[in-house]
Amino acid sequence: AARTKSADVERADSGIGQMPARKWRNRASETLSSLQAWEAHRPCTDCGERDLPVETDVQNCNQRRADLCEKCRKRRTERKESVLEFVNTEASYGEDLRIIKEEFYLPMQAAGLLSQEQLLGIFSNIQELIDLNENFLEILQEEIDQAFDQGDDDLMTVCIGEIFLEFVNMLPAFQTYCLQQSSSVNMLNALEKEKELLRIFLNVSQNDNTALRRMNLRSFLMAPLQRVTKYPLLLSRIIKATTEYHPDHGSLREAKSRIESHLEHINMKTKQEGNTWTLRSFRQDSKKKREVINIEMRETALKTVGWLREETRFVMEGSLQLAQPPDGQWVKKGSKTLKFQNMQVLLLVNMKRVSESSLESAEPGPVKDAVLVLIRDKNNGKFHLLREPLRLSNCIVSTDPDCDDTFELIEIRREAFVFRDSDRARTHHWFRQIRRYSKELGSWKKRRNALPNIMISTPHTRP
Repeated sequence: AARTKSADVERADSGIGQMPARKWRNRASETLSSLQAWEAHRPCTDCGERDLPVETDVQNCNQRRADLCEKCRKRRTERKESVLEFVNTEASYGEDLRIIKEEFYLPMQAAGLLSQEQLLGIFSNIQELIDLNENFLEILQEEIDQAFDQGDDDLMTVCIGEIFLEFVNMLPAFQTYCLQQSSSVNMLNALEKEKELLRIFLNVSQNDNTALRRMNLRSFLMAPLQRVTKYPLLLSRIIKATTEYHPDHGSLREAKSRIESHLEHINMKTKQEGNTWTLRSFRQDSKKKREVINIEMRETALKTVGWLREETRFVMEGSLQLAQPPDGQWVKKGSKTLKFQNMQVLLLVNMKRVSESSLESAEPGPVKDAVLVLIRDKNNGKFHLLREPLRLSNCIVSTDPDCDDTFELIEIRREAFVFRDSDRARTHHWFRQIRRYSKELGSWKKRRNALPNIMISTPHTRP
């Protein structure tokens, strides 16, 4: 009787019998075994594969599993080495630029060996390249230092592609230097034969100046050409060691495509000017060909408006259909009565620089000016402007509910233009962007919200 009573008390306290308790312990043991099995074969954080290598933690005297498989660990190491190679070679290139300026340009200028015009002919836009390199290298080094400070020893948070795209404006500067390289070398050769003091200075510098590493001026002048052709190779190495899931993977590919397109454009311009030398060529595809055309159009537009490259932003560019209505009756009849022609259109905005020391400002300055450049399709291998750029400060942009596939731009006291894209959504996007900058410019339009009124006299008055 006492034993039965004790059993009843035990059952009342625990709530479970002996058989359920054994089942619960077996299930807990199975769950623990499953967790241990998953821990033993947990997936790699990079590729998702299992069966990771075992590492020994000496400090804790136990074994732990690595987060990466052997293949991904090797890839991370290769990526880190490629990133550091990119930054270190950029620093070495900057040192060569500094030597060109401090060991050649400034001494030759101070000694009066060459005139300012002759120095400009030989050294071209070397100062612009120096400024670009310093800004670019500063941002790269900050990213590296920040990664190490945050414990990212593999530099996985460093996005070279994104940084390169932010400094894509340095590519036209390389183009300017490369296109003048042939004439620069020819001028240097001629002046060296003509001026004995110059020849003595160059010989003494090469033999006695240890900073030059026994290299002559011509070798250093080739540094920008060598650097710009090395960018695609360095970016390819980083791409190869970067998984497609990495946030910088797309930017890396875009940066590589942009630099290759610029190299092809430089080769094309070189052939047009009759030079025999070319930069390293890359296999062309349709995307690169389109980008080369875009580069040429941007150059034409920038040369037309006369703005500084670092203060110019290309908001939109592409093909639009354009028509000039003879009168206002087209609104009632619809856009079908208009004769459209294909046109390349670029929307350029001139921004005030917030800081003279920075190449790319985090916060863009206020808009100084905005224009619409109209370029005819290529004829005889060259682009031609339809007319002078349309300054949006003197234009009114509007749409009509009856013609929602077009929008109209009226230049005050001059002409009217009707635009449309083959895609209606893109037509609306063009309209919103152009109207936005048209409203921002001109105090008279800010008061009227950029809407036309009866006081404006134009040759083509809408009903």
